[in-house]
Amino acid sequence: MYRDFLPKAEVTLLSGNSGVIFDMPFTTLTSKAFQELFNYASIGILISNSNGEIQMVNKFIEHQFGYSESELVGLKVEMLIPPRYKEKHVHHRERYNGDPHSRPMGLGMELSGLKKNGIEFPVEVSLGHYTIDNENYSLAFISDITQRKETEQAIKQLNAHLEEKVKEGTQSLAFTVEQLSAQIKETERKDAELERVNTFLNNIWNHAGAIIIVCDKNGLIQFFNPAAEKALGYNAPDVVNTHTPELFLSIDELSDMASRLSVELGKNIEPGFGVLARLAELNQSKDLDLHYVRKDGTTFFVSLDITPLKDVHGSITSYLGIAIDISEKKIAEAELRAALEKEKELNELKSRFVSMASHEFRTPLSAVLSSAYLVSRYTTAEEQPQRDKHIQRIVSSVSSLTEILNDFLSVGKIEEGNIYPHYDHYDVKKQINTVIQEVHHLLKKGQNISYEHSGSNSVYLDPSMMKHIAINLLTNAIKFSPEDSRIELGMENRKSELVFSVKDKGIGIPKQDQEHLFKRFFRSSNVTNIQGTGLGLHIVGKYAELMNGKIECRSAEGKGTQFIITFNNNNNNENNSDH
Repeated sequence: MYRDFLPKAEVTLLSGNSGVIFDMPFTTLTSKAFQELFNYASIGILISNSNGEIQMVNKFIEHQFGYSESELVGLKVEMLIPPRYKEKHVHHRERYNGDPHSRPMGLGMELSGLKKNGIEFPVEVSLGHYTIDNENYSLAFISDITQRKETEQAIKQLNAHLEEKVKEGTQSLAFTVEQLSAQIKETERKDAELERVNTFLNNIWNHAGAIIIVCDKNGLIQFFNPAAEKALGYNAPDVVNTHTPELFLSIDELSDMASRLSVELGKNIEPGFGVLARLAELNQSKDLDLHYVRKDGTTFFVSLDITPLKDVHGSITSYLGIAIDISEKKIAEAELRAALEKEKELNELKSRFVSMASHEFRTPLSAVLSSAYLVSRYTTAEEQPQRDKHIQRIVSSVSSLTEILNDFLSVGKIEEGNIYPHYDHYDVKKQINTVIQEVHHLLKKGQNISYEHSGSNSVYLDPSMMKHIAINLLTNAIKFSPEDSRIELGMENRKSELVFSVKDKGIGIPKQDQEHLFKRFFRSSNVTNIQGTGLGLHIVGKYAELMNGKIECRSAEGKGTQFIITFNNNNNNENNSDH
């Protein structure tokens, strides 16, 4: 790859016996190793000068774009960009040269590459810069994200209402090192250029956005790049030749992987670095989603690729681990899942609403239609009682429709979060007596309502919400109680709390249904033949909650039901203002 560009001699990149990697000019890692990392990284790497002329590319660039190195070196980088973007890219490059800065991969920029055969493909590009002999160079890491884009498109097709989320994927930066001996011969050229090549390779190591860690075959860390130091909070001297990657891996995740692998292989695998090594040997160590644990104890998601490095005889000598921080990707996936669940919930809600509304509106509308027709048939004075009967039936049906519509409107406001209590001092005893009068026409034959009040008549609540609560509980008591039964209302205004209760002698609520009473559209299993929307108690519960009240249900099937709502009388504090 380097041909006449590199010197023939091989030198050591660091000096001394400190064992510190890349803190100072290279002491233990040879230029050969760097060149091999450059040449065999499974991500495209391109180096260009300030004029945009390509100086050096690695083998993966040839794989990505279909050009050989000789076809690229010396030409403008714009030849790898679709024609419609070339002019704009020239301006971007000139502006970047005026203010060069590092740009990590995955910032959401939509870029495209152009293969030799004319095929375009989406890419992500990470940029670094450095200066040698007063000449500015740009270092670009190019990742083919075609698979990620295809995945994102599939998600978009599944749900057109969901925003396109980022599906970050990473390919392994390690290719294969089995051909190292053959490639080393090509890099050993021209001693005069060796320092410059070393600088290039040093920049690749130091400016890579990925966490790169090399371990020996027993897991002991040998190399720990600057990105790893920054992401994990450890300095290279603290971990090199001292620790294994278990230092920053989740014990629980290692245990889970060990358990799964033990079942798969039919033998016990101990949790630890050996799990990762065995996965690498089985070629199951690509795109592992794991948590890395920082020195301060915090965690973040990574996509980890582990490549076993072998000698010329095929024996594993070390392991190369490359991890990409995918925290943002995981957040996006979580948001996507939450949005999908919300969409499913809304669709279910719409279906239940349409089904319930079509049923609940049909009965009162049919009653209005038939009664209106019959009223028109009674034309004599002697038939006035029949007319009154059907007029009352029309009034009752319209009232029922109004209540249903009000429930729908209330639920809508509650779900949107656009409803708040508006507190006021008012006479609650007078209000309850008015409510009793309003529902009087709903009473069945022989039914009667009693109301007991103790304490002050004055309360500090939302009058509208309190009225809705009282009407709903009272109409339910009437609806689910038999003829000739008594419905008891109670209001006790104590010093510390206000207690409102409605008690009936009706059909009661099965015990297994009571925990679901305040859910939207829920109806008890023993009232399926009685008209209702399943929204009333949901609204009552929400209104009570908004006014800092607690609602309690006491019921036994066949023996009646009592609802008790307790409001904290701290509401009577004048400082409790409207929202």
